[in-house]
Formats: sequence, C-alpha cells, structure tokens
Amino acid sequence: MQQNNSVTEFILLGLTQDPMRQKMVFVIFLIFYVGTVVGNLLIIVTIKSSRSLGSPMYFFLFYLSLSDSCFSTSTAPRLIVDALSAKKIIPYNECMTQVFALHFFGCMQIFVLILMAVDRYVAICKPLHYPTIMRRQVCTILIVVAWIGSFIHSIAQIILALRLPFCGPNLIDHYCCDLQPLLKLACMDTYVINLLLVSNSGVICSSSFFFLMISYFVILHSLRNHSGEGRKKALYTCTSHIIVVILFFVPCIFIYTRPPTTFPMDKMVAVFYTIGTPFLNPFIYTLRNAEVKNAMRKLWCSKITSESKR
Repeated sequence: MQQNNSVTEFILLGLTQDPMRQKMVFVIFLIFYVGTVVGNLLIIVTIKSSRSLGSPMYFFLFYLSLSDSCFSTSTAPRLIVDALSAKKIIPYNECMTQVFALHFFGCMQIFVLILMAVDRYVAICKPLHYPTIMRRQVCTILIVVAWIGSFIHSIAQIILALRLPFCGPNLIDHYCCDLQPLLKLACMDTYVINLLLVSNSGVICSSSFFFLMISYFVILHSLRNHSGEGRKKALYTCTSHIIVVILFFVPCIFIYTRPPTTFPMDKMVAVFYTIGTPFLNPFIYTLRNAEVKNAMRKLWCSKITSESKR
C-alpha cells in the first residue's frame, strides 16, 4: 500500500484543537455513538424477533440499521479516542481502510434507502402485485446486489486513494480519512482524480437523491386515491423515509459534488451525515412507526416476563 510514498502515517487535526472543546467532543460524540449503536441494535433485534415485522419494508429497515451502525463505527470511535489523545496519529494502512469502510457502508445505506422507496412505491401504487413483486426471494437478491454495488463503489474509491503519492505534509484537517482531505496532501495534480471522485461518489449521491425525491413525489401524489386510514398510515411511513433521505443526502451532495475546495463548515457537515444521521434514524423510524413501537413493547414485556419466571 505504501508504494511511491514517503508518508507512513497521518495526523488528524480533528474537530478542534482547544483542550476544553476536545473534552466536550469526547462526551457529546460518545453519547451519540452509544445511542446510535444501541438504537440500531434494538431495531435489528426487534425485527429479527417479531413475526409482525416480516414485511419487505422491515426487511430493508433491518439492513438500514445494520449499515447505520457500521457506517458510524467507521468514523466515530476514532473521533472519540482522538478527542483525548495528545497526538491523533493514524497509520497509512488504517487510513486507507477507513476510506474503504466509510464508502462501503455509506453506499450501502444509499442503496437500502432506494430499495425502501421502491418497496413503498410498489406497496402504494401497485398493491395487487405487491406480494408477487416484493416476495422474500426478490428482496434477498436486491440486498445482495446492494452489497455487491457498495463493494464495487468502495473498491473504486480505494483505488483512487492508493494512487495518491504523499511526500510532504501529513496533517489532515479532518477527523477521519476521506478522499477530499487526502487530495489536499497529495504531491501531484489531483484535477483528474477529483473529477473521478465527483463522477463516482458525486453522481451516486445526486442521482440517488433525485430518484428518491421523484419516487416519493409520485407515491404522495397517488395517495389521493386511497382511503382516509390507509392514506394516513402511508403518509406517516413516507414522511419518515423522506426525512431520512434529506438528512443524509443533502450533506453528502454538498461534500462530494463540487470542485476540490474546502470550507470551514466541511467537518461539521461530514459529522452530520456520518454520525448525526445514523443516530437520528432509530428515533425517526420508531417514534413515527406504531408497528415498530408495539413490537418493541411486546419484546420488552416478554423479556421481563421470562426473567420474572426464573
């Protein structure tokens, strides 16, 4: 991995250099990360344990929660540990691994959100064909394709990262390794690589966002023909999905679809979609979803009952 490089490690500057603020970063993001892992694991366990959550929507929600946990884990633990470290050193190989993990699970999240939109479209616009189109075998195949697509995307990103020669400064003005901050340190003309970055990550983010927004517009438009109760339930579900889509994609588009320039707000924008959105997703999908809340309640009650019998 270290061919054509005189740099064997990088130093992450993190979110702040102020010691007091670093302690605040440690406490705040430790709470965020623990909340993300616990919240998403609770959804995963609930979906796996509950027979009432066997529909394709919850099948995809299971993988969204899984990718959320892994996506946050690719950046949050290092941010938390580095907040209390005097020197935030990350080895070259670990940096490249973080680039791969960040894009792999981030892309997986994008593909799962697309599959959830497709599921809602078929359920609302093609209700008679829904059991046939979205049967379990088809959903499994779609998830496998999503994993493969995410792997191909991350391989493309890591190939770009490995082609960057580093022979000078090794200070990364960020809290994690990603292609955008690494481009600033490369001792070569990065214009072509930035174009490839935009045509890969940028196109995936922007095209997926527009596809999702058009899909949900069509779905919401078709709800006019549904009954009052069915329309209300579908509206709640779609609104939750739209909130997640906007919270995740707007920061991604801001980061990955522009020329190789950096802004002071870049790190906070990256925090929002790498740590903030995975933290909020469990609340969005549970607080606005009666079926998930009921399944969690039943699971909790059954655990209490089994413990009391012992």
